[in-house]
Amino acid sequence: MERSNDGTLRSTLAAVAPGTDLRDGLERVLRGRTGALVVLGYDKSIEALCSGGFELDVEFSATRLRELAKMDGAIVLDRDGTRIVRAATQLVPDPSIETRESGTRHRTAERVAKQTGHPVVSVSQSMAIVAIYVGEERHVLEASTAILSRANQALQTLERYKSRLDEVSSNLSALEIEDLVTIRDVTAVLQRLEMVRRISDEITQYALELGTDGRLMSLQLEELTGGLGNDRELVIRDYAEFTDDDLSVGEVLDCLSSISGTDLLDMSSAARCLGFSVVGDGLDASISPRGYRLLHRIPRLPSVVIDRLVEQFSTLQALLSASLEELMTVEGVGEGRARAVREGLSRLAEASILERYV
Repeated sequence: MERSNDGTLRSTLAAVAPGTDLRDGLERVLRGRTGALVVLGYDKSIEALCSGGFELDVEFSATRLRELAKMDGAIVLDRDGTRIVRAATQLVPDPSIETRESGTRHRTAERVAKQTGHPVVSVSQSMAIVAIYVGEERHVLEASTAILSRANQALQTLERYKSRLDEVSSNLSALEIEDLVTIRDVTAVLQRLEMVRRISDEITQYALELGTDGRLMSLQLEELTGGLGNDRELVIRDYAEFTDDDLSVGEVLDCLSSISGTDLLDMSSAARCLGFSVVGDGLDASISPRGYRLLHRIPRLPSVVIDRLVEQFSTLQALLSASLEELMTVEGVGEGRARAVREGLSRLAEASILERYV
């Protein structure tokens, strides 16, 4: 249910973002200081709560929303916000539903959202704010300038996180080639990948709320994180002490996501998610990669072939020392592909060592 509400809130924020007709209408209502109660979605559950008013079923426009808001009662739109279904209708939700609000309009909005599952937008006449209710969630829309200020700070933080991630990732690659990896080296990369993911998600949320005002920020975010791909999953598949199926990878990802921001700074938290014991000097224990991460850096090498290579050779060191004939024993690996694997791993090894020591 929480995941569903989160998706509904995101789609609602996109619907009321700057640059949309609905946001234009809400801002007109704010400037007119009349207040409004807008329901996004119309079905039997909403129809059962409506009392009085009149049915319209006309195309939505910002000016129509502004004019209809001058009347008492709620305005009901279709789920896409493209048509005005009803206006000046009184909503009568279940009074036994708990609400944290005090004003009549906000109390009704929260109860309707909880009872029906449809997003409800409330424009406060006295406080001049727009609040969105989705299930148990309440989100207050902010001015673009305030969101941009926080988003720019988040982008600067992301740049620092990404720079540090590049350092520890390069270091891990060199250590993998030399077979000198410790649990500490792995968790350092996984820790930074999770930090980058979290700050990226935060910036994505800002971009969603900013709408057309956040286009430049979205481009900056894509430039900073575009090369990461599925690095978290590959690191997990290389080192996790679980079986290498999707469920195990998902379990580790869920474990990492559940770690608090403070605990994430402790490398032992990420190590435990991978299934390692970190008692005493556990973080300095040696560990060998299976080879997923480096094999995915070889151009035009299908994932199914990578899985077969790892299944047969088990470790990256075995892959590095394998001959062409040994590589060709893997299903789907002919002479050309075997040569591409050998040369690709050799280039990655040289680049990693040079980057570390030069």
